[in-house]
Amino acid sequence: MKELLHYLAQQLVDAPDEVEVSLVEGERSIILELRVAPDDMGKVIGKQGKIAQAIRTLVKAAGLREGKRVMVEIL
Repeated sequence: MKELLHYLAQQLVDAPDEVEVSLVEGERSIILELRVAPDDMGKVIGKQGKIAQAIRTLVKAAGLREGKRVMVEIL
């Protein structure tokens, strides 16, 4: 899931080298924190948050395959 989020974010931004994904794992859930360059924040969020919601949906679906609840935070 971490690799999936990293790949998706790199494809969206102008500065793919500045994409960072950190993982905070609990018993039943995983929190993925996505950090991008300040100039690329709008590209990751999208109009009215639609791209961010699509990213969250994809990562959540990947998490369900492993039986984990996954949340994506864009920082």
